[in-house]
Amino acid sequence: MYFLDFFAGIGLFRLGLEQAGFTCKGHCEIDKYANMSYEAMHNPKEDEWFEKDITKVRADSLPDVDLWVGGFPCQDVSMAGERKGLYGERTGLFFEFVRLLKERGDNKPRWLILENVKGLFSSGGGWDFAVVLCELAALGYGIEYALVNSKDYGVPQNRERVYIIGDITGRSTGKIFPLRRSGTKTLEQIIGGPQGSRIYNTGGVSPTITSGTGGLGAKTGLYFVAKDKKKGVVPKDICGTIDACYGHGLGPNQHRTGILESRMPRALLNPCKEKTRQNGRRIKEENEEMFTLTASDIHGILLDSRIRRLTPLEAFRLQGVPDAYFERAASVCSDAQLYRQIGNAVTVPVVQAIGEKLAEYWKGENEYDSSYFLQQTSL
Repeated sequence: MYFLDFFAGIGLFRLGLEQAGFTCKGHCEIDKYANMSYEAMHNPKEDEWFEKDITKVRADSLPDVDLWVGGFPCQDVSMAGERKGLYGERTGLFFEFVRLLKERGDNKPRWLILENVKGLFSSGGGWDFAVVLCELAALGYGIEYALVNSKDYGVPQNRERVYIIGDITGRSTGKIFPLRRSGTKTLEQIIGGPQGSRIYNTGGVSPTITSGTGGLGAKTGLYFVAKDKKKGVVPKDICGTIDACYGHGLGPNQHRTGILESRMPRALLNPCKEKTRQNGRRIKEENEEMFTLTASDIHGILLDSRIRRLTPLEAFRLQGVPDAYFERAASVCSDAQLYRQIGNAVTVPVVQAIGEKLAEYWKGENEYDSSYFLQQTSL
């Protein structure tokens, strides 16, 4: 099955769909740095279609494919933005996508997959999302949609996104969602690598303490934490949502997820339990008293740790990007650009799951049509 990649960013829609067996015939991306990463990561063929600015694309220049995909800009509908809505300058580029579909006439792609932030549901009092659905339905597409969280698909990141699927025939409508989840239980070791580089679930136990020296984190591994104004450092099983501003750092008033490198003197309670009875915390501030000693709790001391932000490599891993693809992007773009690019991207395993479900339906449909044809010809 062939597809075109609109609002492509660094091409994680492409990566997920290729992992599901699809083939990309071209992409559209206006940001020059994102496109530098895209080309380094995916090495597009010379004959692939490409255009920078969707407003300048002519429908008759597009190759015939089965599927169009795109995560259209979210800035105007995001809860973190100014909420200008669907008709804002950036998010309003959705209507350019609609324009191209209209201009294709009878040569529209059979399927569409669109992605955006959860704020699309509430933008404009809910009317903006209704407009999106109506515009696509007016073009003849049967529509289904779902709010999908990346944490349910094998990556430890809480990332809720709206996915919309359109089928011009309407036959697959209502048969793609819900997806089959890979399981919501996060493994104790979240991100692999040598000791001191691995990242662990806070509900698990520390790896074996070694006598080696090395950098921070070399003793006990690394854990996701969040800074909360009221509770201080709070352990987390999964990373918070990575956004395009993550590279700005961990300010004192920001509720960003970071990494706790475990060598700092703090009272530690029950590292192997998901919940505690003592005010819900397992790590105290530097100057706080010890947790109340009980017969059923395990107490300890956390030595010499500090909180740092995620590295670009860790952020790419949390979106399901293989290290080899990250290394290609990192060879052409700065860390600041990489943070922004990955914050704007889709999660690869989520897209792969959608692609596999779509491909499964398409295969079953073709098998049914073939079987029906044979039955008719044998009569």
